[in-house]
Amino acid sequence: MSMRDAYEVLGISRDASPDEIKKAYRQKAMQFHPDRNPGDPESEENFKEAAEAYSVLADPEKRSTYDRFGYGGLRGEGSSGFSGFNSTIFADFEDILGDFFGFGLGDLFGGRTRQKPGQPSQGRSLLLELEATLDEAAFGVIKEVKLNRTKHCPDCRGTGLKPGAQRSTCPQCQGRGQVRYQQGFFAIARPCSQCGGSGQIITSPCENCQGSGKMKEKKTIKITVPAGVDTGMKLRVEGEGDAGENGGRSGDLYVAIRVRPHKYFEREHDNLLCQASISFPRAAIGTRIEISIFENKEILNVPSGTQSGEVLKLKGKGLRNVNNHRKGDLFVRINVETPRNMSKKEKQMLQSFAESRGEDLQAVRKGSISKIKNLFH
Repeated sequence: MSMRDAYEVLGISRDASPDEIKKAYRQKAMQFHPDRNPGDPESEENFKEAAEAYSVLADPEKRSTYDRFGYGGLRGEGSSGFSGFNSTIFADFEDILGDFFGFGLGDLFGGRTRQKPGQPSQGRSLLLELEATLDEAAFGVIKEVKLNRTKHCPDCRGTGLKPGAQRSTCPQCQGRGQVRYQQGFFAIARPCSQCGGSGQIITSPCENCQGSGKMKEKKTIKITVPAGVDTGMKLRVEGEGDAGENGGRSGDLYVAIRVRPHKYFEREHDNLLCQASISFPRAAIGTRIEISIFENKEILNVPSGTQSGEVLKLKGKGLRNVNNHRKGDLFVRINVETPRNMSKKEKQMLQSFAESRGEDLQAVRKGSISKIKNLFH
């Protein structure tokens, strides 16, 4: 190993901050990593040299000793090579290398693993789509759904073992759970293919599940859909997913809601929009109309002079908010119907009405146009 100055190796000044030291090492690690420079002994040597420099300068005590006595002052501390790393530096290397190359330092040197092999782990979560009508979304509903999932074997309770049997040490990895092989100067460790990383194998499997610890199951469960749900919302049902490994708890079930379009109502968040048609006399004089909102009936007062396309509001007659339970509004767009197939007498009456208001029906009138606005605004 070269004994070049550690600061020179990382290309930093002697008063560099810890963050600057870490940043410099990241750059060197990216530049000289053997996976990026396969078969290049010089890059491999530079990578080792940068790691050696970082292991010294990232440790405040080692850096202080190095600043006073150089590498000679560190010889008694085992600084040469990777054996001198303390737990903090180890974690820093794992963070740095993991960010760039997708593995931790434990993977490189056959060291620690994040979870002890063979421990119980949670099962896979499931996702299904549930369709509801707007009426059901308005008031809430309980629906039954059918699931195809895995459950723990009732005989072995998810262990995969024949009652009274024990697991045996894996002959391929000798119980380590990993198989190591050399790649460049790294000793790469991978989970053992025979035991799946547990370090143990089943020699006396459960006869009911053939050692898997799981069984397929068809199950019908009830889903409570709360009032106010909308398309895209997801409901979580705890513990109704697939069974976990090694007897671990089952995953969860996520239910994605899709609300079918309604024949009469449109929805915007918690608000509803519908249309109602009335005759010209009713629009002119004013009237009251009955509107059926799902299971309820509401009376809407239409003021005199209401124009076709005008939107009236019934406050608090929309949908319930699924979070705060407040109700939205109902917006009613009024369509004024023009009478068809009028009799001669009726036309004469309208002609007289128009003349009484100073309107000449035979004269050509300039049309009036306006931009369409959002009905909810």
